Amino acid sequence: MDYKYIEQLIERYWQCETSVFEEQILRSFFSQEEIPAHLLPYKEVFVYQQTQKEVKISADFDERVLAAIEAPVVKARHLTLTSRFMPLMRAAAMVALVITLGNVAQRSFFAEDSLDYNYESYKDTYKDPQMAYDQLSSALMKVSEGINKSQSQLPVDSIVKDKNDQDSVTVTE
Repeated sequence: MDYKYIEQLIERYWQCETSVFEEQILRSFFSQEEIPAHLLPYKEVFVYQQTQKEVKISADFDERVLAAIEAPVVKARHLTLTSRFMPLMRAAAMVALVITLGNVAQRSFFAEDSLDYNYESYKDTYKDPQMAYDQLSSALMKVSEGINKSQSQLPVDSIVKDKNDQDSVTVTE
């Protein structure tokens, strides 16, 4: 028997030029029992749709799919304040360690510049104690005036002593 028409249909099928009727002819041809050996590799392509129509879903399909996609329940961990601040505490400990090591290294590198505790080598700058006292009291008076001036410029929440020697807070705007 001559199978040139079937071979031409297969060639047109691969080039996507067949009609639905011609594809139906190919399916019916390949569903036969006796097919030539040179056309046998194409049988699975055309019989596939018919075999897939016969495949049915089992009764427990929905249950198996839902069991496969259902996510396990994740329990929330109880976070304490300590566990929340643990990374911050670790960072603070590392900073303290680096500062400590830096101080130790600085002391060891500059050990020759030790402090002079020989008080006998110190000399007084003033020969007259009254003159030193006057200079010190003058310097302390300037500091006191500066502090008083800065406190008088603060208008908000100043503490005032009232007549009964009790502290009271007054707010001035």
